[in-house]
Amino acid sequence: MISPGFTILDHPADLGIEACGRNLAESFEQAALGLISVILDPTTVRPAETRHVELSAVDTEQLLVKWLSEILYLYDGQRFVPSRFSISGISGNRLQSTVCGEAFCPDRHSTHLDVKAVTYHQLCVKEDTDGSWIRVFLDI
Repeated sequence: MISPGFTILDHPADLGIEACGRNLAESFEQAALGLISVILDPTTVRPAETRHVELSAVDTEQLLVKWLSEILYLYDGQRFVPSRFSISGISGNRLQSTVCGEAFCPDRHSTHLDVKAVTYHQLCVKEDTDGSWIRVFLDI
């Protein structure tokens, strides 16, 4: 059985995330946490506010890109910093989740890197009886 977690990967032009979990939902949650950890330290974020996210896509790979792009939009577009992710339902092309965090505060949330976009470059989503594994690259 795979233990949940993520690893940041170096790449010549981008930055990658490998995330794993006991199931697809955990892998998606870990990928989102990996994305936020590239941007800032998620331990500085209080879970003061909750947002609900529902997405659909043509397949699991596109669903992952849309999920991470939505997390990036919450941060960049709405100045909301998510730090806890709970996916209540996921199938091949649909996702329902709750995201907890707070409004961006420059005094408490010092940023690391600016993520421009989530890419399809070397995108990989695998799931089997041992768990789930994801690799995704970010344009920085």
